[in-house]
Amino acid sequence: MRGFDAARISLTADGIPLNDTGNYAIYSNQQLDPELIERAGVNLGTTDVDSPTASATGGTINYVTRRPSRDPGLIVQPSVGGENYGRIFALVETGEFGPWGTRAWASVSRTEYDHFKDPGGIEKTQYNGRIYQPLGDNGDFVSLVGHYNENRNSFTRRVTLAQFEQGIAYDQSNTLQASFTAINPSNTGNIRGQSRFTLGDSLTLTVDPSFQYVLANGGGTQTINETDPQIRGNSGAAGVDLNGNGVIGDTVVLHRPNNTQTHRYGVTSSLIWQPNENNQVRAAYTYDRGDHRQTGEMGFLDDSGRPVNVFAGRKGPRVELPDGTILRRRDRQSYAILNQIALEYRGTFLNDTVDLLLGVRAPFFDRELNNYCYQRDTFNAYCTTQTPTETNADGEVRFPASALNPGGNAWYGVPRSFEKSYEAVLPNLGVNWRFAPNHTLYGSYAEGFSAPRTDDLYDRVIPNPEPETTDSYDLGYRYQSGSLIASVAIWRTDYANRIVRTYDEAADLFLTRNVGDVTLQGVDGQIGFSPIDALTLYGSFTYTDSEVQNDLPSSGGVFIPTAGNQLVETPDWQFGFRADYEIGDWNLGLQGKYVGERYSNDINTEVAPDYTVWDMDVRYRLNGLGTNSWLQLNVINLLDEEYLADISTSTSGTAQYQVGAPRTAMLTLRAAF
Repeated sequence: MRGFDAARISLTADGIPLNDTGNYAIYSNQQLDPELIERAGVNLGTTDVDSPTASATGGTINYVTRRPSRDPGLIVQPSVGGENYGRIFALVETGEFGPWGTRAWASVSRTEYDHFKDPGGIEKTQYNGRIYQPLGDNGDFVSLVGHYNENRNSFTRRVTLAQFEQGIAYDQSNTLQASFTAINPSNTGNIRGQSRFTLGDSLTLTVDPSFQYVLANGGGTQTINETDPQIRGNSGAAGVDLNGNGVIGDTVVLHRPNNTQTHRYGVTSSLIWQPNENNQVRAAYTYDRGDHRQTGEMGFLDDSGRPVNVFAGRKGPRVELPDGTILRRRDRQSYAILNQIALEYRGTFLNDTVDLLLGVRAPFFDRELNNYCYQRDTFNAYCTTQTPTETNADGEVRFPASALNPGGNAWYGVPRSFEKSYEAVLPNLGVNWRFAPNHTLYGSYAEGFSAPRTDDLYDRVIPNPEPETTDSYDLGYRYQSGSLIASVAIWRTDYANRIVRTYDEAADLFLTRNVGDVTLQGVDGQIGFSPIDALTLYGSFTYTDSEVQNDLPSSGGVFIPTAGNQLVETPDWQFGFRADYEIGDWNLGLQGKYVGERYSNDINTEVAPDYTVWDMDVRYRLNGLGTNSWLQLNVINLLDEEYLADISTSTSGTAQYQVGAPRTAMLTLRAAF
């Protein structure tokens, strides 16, 4: 969205933040089943004044869970498709029950399919439930929502631009990873409370507590000798018999994931005063505390080469070492603590022709960081009790060469604990002017703020990166009538201290780099038109002009020539189209999206080609089966376009890409009773 990646967008479900507490990432495969989303709201360019976040410098996405129905019901929805796709979704509605009109629903879904490239696939099970209790007939209520999602999936390898152009991106004979060790399992869940209480004729209170749990990793393997120096540590032992054959000295393969476990507690609350229909004042408070445990306990493989436990030593047998520790890749714990206050005024003036929004958001964000291992760089640690072979003037150390310390030449920072605090006061202004029937002019200004992520702070030396900040401006026009809606907006976002994160393949290092000031500006437009009752057409476009303002500092006082270049992974042009046609019991849909060329490195020497993807859907209503029952065929990538999707960018070298999915068909039956 307007050059903002997922980590710079605030994602919330029923108002609770879903961005990761460490790196602010959004994990799409852990989101709520789409059948349970009642509505979703998107703010393209600016963060809402009460958004519960210390990470979003751009837009917001909030989806709202469906309320239980007053009537009992049952939905059963099986799906089948290409790549052995299979899914079943079921929802039970209780309807109103008991003396107070309580109502609830519960759902379950199961999804399985193979990757279209590389071995392996995805298995996903999700459980959801909600109980809703109205309090009178004025809209007050209390509600509790439960969600649990279990994912078991394999990685798909990235490719280079050259490999894509040679046509091997979709060739499964060129796979590089084994499906049962290159895995990405996750167990995630949350409990979300919601409530609204009318305190008087003009005063309303909302209180929404929440708890979230995450256990996830990215898997792989490690080949290591039983006499490796890291295994021996400071014990003086000869090694460890890892394979249990009675001999020490074998080379074995272990399961080597990076585990992350998070316990997150939060509450969002608003006090709303509305003295009359033209004025409203809202005060909001957010508390969000995440206990973010990042470990890398190694584990064992069984006789077939599969992990004994998908979370390795975190939940399964550990690799016990003679020095009393366990074999691990990393070991650190951080606490992300957000206290935020916000104040907002909304008013309507001049005979309901002018809407004014004035707001201010003040996040106070603390990170408490504890690194129990030696740190090589942003992402690579070394956990050992060995005595260092060398210490330099800065207190950094070296260790003997080992499987996880090849060459023995790398310098490491020592284990340490430290704290970082960030705060900001962020104004927000918006104006709408309905200068004529169906015609509206609008404008907005907002400041954004993103505190450094944990990976920006764990390093060989304690870094001191500045928070990313933004100033965002919007000016637009909107037209709305019975059969036509249209809007166009010009916008600009000025970044300070924009951080880009990449993998340096030549150095085998993961790096964060501050590209300094960046300017993003552009034009958005959309139009929706219904020429006849049965036909709806929709089109949109986005033009984005991005420019890095400074050269990028590199090692040895050298600067990389980036000033004047475009920002990586930011296309100039994007277009969207959707057509819906209804005839009798049939609904036909066609949609397409065009994405322009994108640079994949900071010096703008490699370009990902543009692409267009078309999708089709056909639905037939089964009125005899039950209300809202239907049979639907979906075809994604209808024309089988081969394209590059997500980019792992670089400073000046070759980037890595995920290839887009080929043409795939899915058939879904929805039986609603």
